[in-house]
Amino acid sequence: MADVKKIATRESYGNALAELGREHDNVVVLDADLAGATKTSTFKKEFPDRHFDCGIAEGNMMAVAAGLASMGMVPFASTFAMFAAGRAFEQVRNSIGYPHLNVKIGATHGGISVGEDGASHQCCEDFALMRSIPGMTVICPADDVEARAAVKAAYEFEGPVYLRFGRSGVPVFHDESRFRFEIGKGEVLQDGNDVAIIATGLMVGEALKAAEDLKAEGISARVINMATIKPLDEELVLSAALECGRIVTCEEHSVIGGLGEAVCSLLAEKHPAPVRRIGVNDEFGHSGPAADLLKDFGLSAENIVKTVKEFK
Repeated sequence: MADVKKIATRESYGNALAELGREHDNVVVLDADLAGATKTSTFKKEFPDRHFDCGIAEGNMMAVAAGLASMGMVPFASTFAMFAAGRAFEQVRNSIGYPHLNVKIGATHGGISVGEDGASHQCCEDFALMRSIPGMTVICPADDVEARAAVKAAYEFEGPVYLRFGRSGVPVFHDESRFRFEIGKGEVLQDGNDVAIIATGLMVGEALKAAEDLKAEGISARVINMATIKPLDEELVLSAALECGRIVTCEEHSVIGGLGEAVCSLLAEKHPAPVRRIGVNDEFGHSGPAADLLKDFGLSAENIVKTVKEFK
């Protein structure tokens, strides 16, 4: 996949918002003094009267978004994942989640790949935080095509949605002419029956690379892209456990509270199966180039291959 075009999903977010703005007058975008980084500046250039910079006051921004939603608008509240899920958690819970308002949260710069910004900005807890809010939908797209489709699906969905996007470019592997996104549904990108690799976000590309390497060693790996963390596609996970026997989950998030735990909780209740979780292991990140950090924390195709081969 080295020659595949790479696009950061935050770029996809900005482009999708602009497209939505052209189609729907009720779309409004809020930002917390980060329009250039979150790429909501793309929307702002076309629709300055529907873009609101709330300043470095993320809690206030979520409350403003709640007010706009209560008046029939569809607000996309945008900032870094650390501030959207972390700093503004109380307002997201009480002002958006509790009244179940139609607010979409666009959280960019999620995970270790924020890179040089360091541990304070490397949010690896957002899936856990947002999953804990009743009625919150949590989505983490894998590439440009899926990210743009997810933004549109979030607009069409009635209720609060948390969308996580990345800072770094990731390979585009979906064929836009054939791809269809549905909230709550995963997709099998490659079939196999020795092990199922269930990945989300930028780890999907790594899972595909790992599957190629495993195939060369005679191991048949099923690769599942699980863009929706909540609600989880239970049917797809259960069929993978039944047909493959072993599951490896991969996420650019803590192994606590994210995709891995969602999969484990489901299997523990409905079809016990051995699972290995690849993610950030109960530790903070540190500053460094994104590519180096992903390898340092085992978020790589090489570590997926190693984990599968050691998985007895």
